[in-house]
Amino acid sequence: MGRLGARALLALVWLLHLLPLGLQAALGRAVGRLLHRLAGSRRRVALANVALCLPELDAAAREALVREHFALLARSLLERGLLWHAPAERLRRLIRVEGDVGFAERHDGPVMWLVPHFLALEVAGAATQLFQRRMVLDVYTPQSNAVFDAALLRGRGRFGLAEFLKRDEGARAIVRGIRRGQVFFNAPDMDFGLGGAAFVPFFGQPAATLLAPSRLARSLGLAVQPVVAEMLPGGQGWRVIFGEPWTDWPTDDAEADAAAMNRFIEGAIRERPAQYLWVHKRFKARPPGAASLYD
Repeated sequence: MGRLGARALLALVWLLHLLPLGLQAALGRAVGRLLHRLAGSRRRVALANVALCLPELDAAAREALVREHFALLARSLLERGLLWHAPAERLRRLIRVEGDVGFAERHDGPVMWLVPHFLALEVAGAATQLFQRRMVLDVYTPQSNAVFDAALLRGRGRFGLAEFLKRDEGARAIVRGIRRGQVFFNAPDMDFGLGGAAFVPFFGQPAATLLAPSRLARSLGLAVQPVVAEMLPGGQGWRVIFGEPWTDWPTDDAEADAAAMNRFIEGAIRERPAQYLWVHKRFKARPPGAASLYD
């Protein structure tokens, strides 16, 4: 898509934020049904992931879960307009925060928020700027379209409490930000390949899982607080849950910590199974000799 097309799409996203959230949700579900039909490759990825991770579901239940996933995925994309343009007062009404949202603000030392890739991840990012006042450090993947990239950074950073690092800037830039007092917003549950990762179980399957969260937390003395964001039905908004900081993590065993992190994410997924990012190839990296799961 060229610059003109990107600007037209962003203008549409801006217009959508003027609609009531309930109407946006209904529109998102309609778009999601279309995406489910058209996005064949991603639909197959989602079905493969669900079959691997939730084998207790039969074929019909898996199909229904993936259809619901696409409906919520489309809704989450349309709701970027609200998150990027709506007044802060409106967002505070729509985002329900639970748990100890003020922990990082009170804590004297460095803090990491560990935020799994649920579809409301963008809402979690907004909540960390709307409901507490400590500066946030976020790592993102630059978009190939410069217009989209600029809009993403402008929308995510509009409350003035976030700094964004490109993923290829590396660990040193993250460490510098943490040492400046920024809270590290870390979403580590993706397959980034084998660099700095180990195969540890995720729903019983070997998944390339980053060891850096454990190692970073141990080396810098980070307090680690899990944060889970979820979409509520219709026009009810979203819920962001700031969990109790982990008292037994990290340990001196980074692989054991990665497995514990995956177990936590598994539990969060079982509570809201359609809202995890199933279209991501979580098992793309494979152990030596193992066949691809997505061919």
